Amino acid sequence: MRNKKIIQILKDTADLLEIKGVPFKPAAYKKAAFEIEKIKEDISKIELKKIKGIGKSISEKIEEFIKTGKIKYYEELKKETAIRQIITHYFKTKGVSLSLLKKNAKKAKIIYSRYTKPAKQLLELSGSVEKAKKAITKVADWANSRDLDYAIETVFKKWLELGNLKPKEIVKKPFYRENPMVFSKMKKKWFVITPQNDWLEFAGKDSEIEWKVEDKKSVLKNENGK
Repeated sequence: MRNKKIIQILKDTADLLEIKGVPFKPAAYKKAAFEIEKIKEDISKIELKKIKGIGKSISEKIEEFIKTGKIKYYEELKKETAIRQIITHYFKTKGVSLSLLKKNAKKAKIIYSRYTKPAKQLLELSGSVEKAKKAITKVADWANSRDLDYAIETVFKKWLELGNLKPKEIVKKPFYRENPMVFSKMKKKWFVITPQNDWLEFAGKDSEIEWKVEDKKSVLKNENGK
């Protein structure tokens, strides 16, 4: 368990350093985590200097965790990057990676400072970075399931509804060669509905049935009969 906790902290530290924009260091922390993952023995019983890829600075932090159960540098880094963590997570739910976010911010395609104030307010409202992230994720899941756009301010607007905010259920329907299918409970057989609205008994294998979500155009076409 101790090894797993240290590995996770090292990985998290690398992520926070990347969010902060610190060069080189993230790779060192990732490398250290990778090397410790190979070790089966409790890390407290191993001489850290002998572990390949772990330098003096990181080994001192690991020793600090073994002695105290915490790493001061990691705790400070979490506090220092709190606002940026929330903004990064918001864009992640939008499908924008950290590298793309930084690239677009440099090109002024994304005005990063525009999100700083609402992210700070969200942190104050939620009480922690993790709770703020969960709130953003909940709104994102709800909005995406309904093909709705959402801003970071949407989280504030939906704050009192978060407990009841659920994604729209996605129902997959059976198709065979792009034609919809229905199952007759009476005959216990599948039927394929042709464009002419004829029901043809399905003689294929279950593996040939394709389950997919109908797009909006298909739904409207079926409802209108056109």
